[in-house]
Amino acid sequence: MNMQTSAVMAPPSPKRLDDVGLSPVMMRDIVLKTMFRKNTNKITHLAKAICLPVPITQEIIDMARGQNLMEAMGTLGAAGEVSSEMPYQLTDSGKARALDALAQSEYFGPMPVPLADYGEQVKRQSIRNIQITRDQLLSAMGHLILPESLIGDLGPAVGSGRSILMYGPPGNGKSSISNGIRDAMGDRIYVPLAIEYSGQVITVYDPIVHSAASGDDENPSQLRRTARFDSRYVLCQRPTVITGGELSLDMLDLVYNPTARTYQAPLQLKSTGGIFIVDDLGRQADPPQKLVNRWIVPLEESKDILALQSGEKFEVPFDTLVIFSTNFHPNEIFDQAALRRIFFKIKIDGPSQEDFLKIFALVARKKKMQLDEASLVHLLKNKYPTIKNIYANYQPVFLVDQMISVCDFEGLPYKMSPELVDRAWANMFVRDEKIVK
Repeated sequence: MNMQTSAVMAPPSPKRLDDVGLSPVMMRDIVLKTMFRKNTNKITHLAKAICLPVPITQEIIDMARGQNLMEAMGTLGAAGEVSSEMPYQLTDSGKARALDALAQSEYFGPMPVPLADYGEQVKRQSIRNIQITRDQLLSAMGHLILPESLIGDLGPAVGSGRSILMYGPPGNGKSSISNGIRDAMGDRIYVPLAIEYSGQVITVYDPIVHSAASGDDENPSQLRRTARFDSRYVLCQRPTVITGGELSLDMLDLVYNPTARTYQAPLQLKSTGGIFIVDDLGRQADPPQKLVNRWIVPLEESKDILALQSGEKFEVPFDTLVIFSTNFHPNEIFDQAALRRIFFKIKIDGPSQEDFLKIFALVARKKKMQLDEASLVHLLKNKYPTIKNIYANYQPVFLVDQMISVCDFEGLPYKMSPELVDRAWANMFVRDEKIVK
């Protein structure tokens, strides 16, 4: 299977009221709240707002009318107009019920997807179903100069959909490699706008995390797009959540809004079907061991446990490629039990001198800095021995940018020289000395 051309099975659009999977009272109350908050009175507008087909929306309206919560207002437009619709409005009882429902939860709009139904969709589009080839990974990382052996290590790790720990000295592209892995995943999945568990609504879709696919190349008609799959979902690129030193354990719990009385999915649930990158592991307020302990059950059992405000705990799917990236040696921050649960451990070393020169030449060409052989010899023979010839991938960009800054200030042409090398080098490291206070 080629992951970039294979199609994920779409969630089927509900055909009957029972297919929605929610209680009649919950569906009715969401419709009442949506009409009240959005001041919507046409059935097509309401169906779009709650993300259900028009016939099912009509059934819910008929239910509310039978309970004297809604009434028809008569036709709009001239007689015989095909586009005319029967408008509806809330009765006094309907407004009172809408206010009562809003007092319990401010959620309105798209009907949520039952958690069990969402779990079935997660299986259909699992991150572990994808396959990735060497060519696909190389294509996504073509801008990086990496050892061939590293690609050979990364490929199976990514294709497994299991956890990955990348470690090594800082400045050697662990973050760039993580982003390249994200870019290699070229297919799309279906993300629910919200899910429902035990009558509680949890919003999942987040435009900051999820990149919605337009789908215009496949179905230019909005009507056809709606009929093609359950419109309670959004077709998206596989999501990527990137966290760094700001990550804390409470960010992995449900986020409860006490004013609106609604829940928002935690980061790892938003990343379902995609990648969760924990960058700079070891820089967080919580110790790395505690963070990884929080992931042990999800990583091993492909399920996570969340808790409602009431204290009730429940399981949600955990279908995420977790990438930990750290500048520390794993033995410094984890015990062996934690390391055993991280499936792949990949060391990201600095480049060889040969690769360093390739990177330097690429950066200089991109930034229009003319290279000079004598200056490069000066850099390699006089400067790098002072740091034991330890090369890092960030250094070419740093040095070239420094030289450009000097050239701009001094009015010099962009041409490398030993003097520019010395001035750039002086800013790359801080001399170890005691400051007199």
